[in-house]
Amino acid sequence: MNPDSKNLSPQPVSAEETPDPDRLTEVFESVLACKWSLHILTQVRRGLHRPSELRRSITGLSDKVLNERLHKMLRFGVLQRTVYPEAPPRVEYTLSPFGSRFAHILDQINHLREEMASSPNAPPPPTHPADR
Repeated sequence: MNPDSKNLSPQPVSAEETPDPDRLTEVFESVLACKWSLHILTQVRRGLHRPSELRRSITGLSDKVLNERLHKMLRFGVLQRTVYPEAPPRVEYTLSPFGSRFAHILDQINHLREEMASSPNAPPPPTHPADR
């Protein structure tokens, strides 16, 4: 460890505190349309913050896709990235304040989906890809 790094504190990085309201729809569409983003957010909320932990926890997720999704959610302001001044550097991702609000909305959407699925009048799931 570099002796000078003992005096350094972790540096949080968030591309945007809160996304531009005009881009909010884009944020939701991008995250909801990508199963990997939803899995990553779920794991971050469960306490997995390092890229290697995330990669190991999600079967089938490649390094390339993980990095793309992490950077996109950073740009949107959903996640924040903290770099620790260690050798080798340690990086962790956590929900930003906006990301916590965003996750709460995703929870409400999931609750609505579960409610609708358990309703006796719920429509049958789509059987044809064009119906989805």
